[in-house]
Amino acid sequence: MTRALVAGVGMIPFAKPGRSADWDVMAEQAIRLALADAGVDYALIQQAYAGYVYADSTAGQSALYRVGCTGIPVVNVNNNCATGSTALWLARQMVEAGAVDCVLAFGFEQMLPGALGAVFNDRKRTLDHHLTLQETILGQDDVAPLVAQQFGGAGLDYQARYGTPDEVFGMVSVKARRHAANNPLALLRDPLSLDEVMASRRLYGPLTRYQACPPTCGAAAAVLVSPAFAARHGLKADVAILGQAMTTDYAETFTGRSMMSVVGYEMTREAARSVYDQAGVGPEDIGVVELHDCFSANELISYEALGLCGEGQAEGYIRDGRNTYGGDHVVNPSGGLLSKGHPLGATGLAQCFELTQQLRGGAGARQVEGLDFALQHNLGLGGACVVTLYGRAS
Repeated sequence: MTRALVAGVGMIPFAKPGRSADWDVMAEQAIRLALADAGVDYALIQQAYAGYVYADSTAGQSALYRVGCTGIPVVNVNNNCATGSTALWLARQMVEAGAVDCVLAFGFEQMLPGALGAVFNDRKRTLDHHLTLQETILGQDDVAPLVAQQFGGAGLDYQARYGTPDEVFGMVSVKARRHAANNPLALLRDPLSLDEVMASRRLYGPLTRYQACPPTCGAAAAVLVSPAFAARHGLKADVAILGQAMTTDYAETFTGRSMMSVVGYEMTREAARSVYDQAGVGPEDIGVVELHDCFSANELISYEALGLCGEGQAEGYIRDGRNTYGGDHVVNPSGGLLSKGHPLGATGLAQCFELTQQLRGGAGARQVEGLDFALQHNLGLGGACVVTLYGRAS
């Protein structure tokens, strides 16, 4: 097997619903940016993997045809919020297996305002296993947004175990805005104080409105190549995928009474363990992390699932500033989903964009110095979790 190199990445500024271009236009823009960044002509792309959640079948082809029609296979991917990184996971495998030398992964989303909800109400719920257990654990709440109940419930679960005050969750959002101020592609760049976060509308459990990611429109893309292809075409593909794992739910997700399990704690933990084993590195070796902070509670529990700190130690990790510049790891220098935004199909590839720029030393004012490794975590309920480790290509 050969190693997959990230030759090029592209991302457009994320926008509020109603203020973006159409989904296919956004996708085209991100693809063209990635191709230009790689220095690769579209005619050299051998396969493409398109990620989106809220678009019709073959939307990937419709978007890609704006760039060119070359007859290549196009695979459309929908894995809820882990969609973008699932497209990347598929593309990486094809390069490593030697099936292709140059492959494109891209993701896009054109979202509506407001909280996420069910689209199809005329059939059985896709998340029926999760929602049935959620209702058993938390009871019925017809007022709070559904997804806020899931992740707010995970926050309550964590608080019951360790007694973490509400304000610690709020500190995650303060940090997110502080980081996003240096990211011109982020949606929300204005600073927030802890008082402002905690005074915003209560959603569920420890969560307030400023602790939830906004609905967002956007697109991102990556071009992966083999080392032989890079050498043959004189490409400066200096970032490599050193390890990657995708997990789905385990039996314990549904056999216990834990909302942390319902929202993917075990998926994250096991995917991270696999990646560390593959690469022969540990959390202590990683300088920068882009993780799935759809809500502040998920960032907090993911610190522990990814091994960035020990179980029950997230409060100290946050209060001591170990999750930001000057600490153990810089978590979500992009601003994360909380501030950069979360266009579902694009998020995993936007994380790839950020970490590639960081390892290249091209992240500008948000650059993390002295990097050897970068970690990505992208989570979708229902379920899928993709963890990816990047490093410099040797």
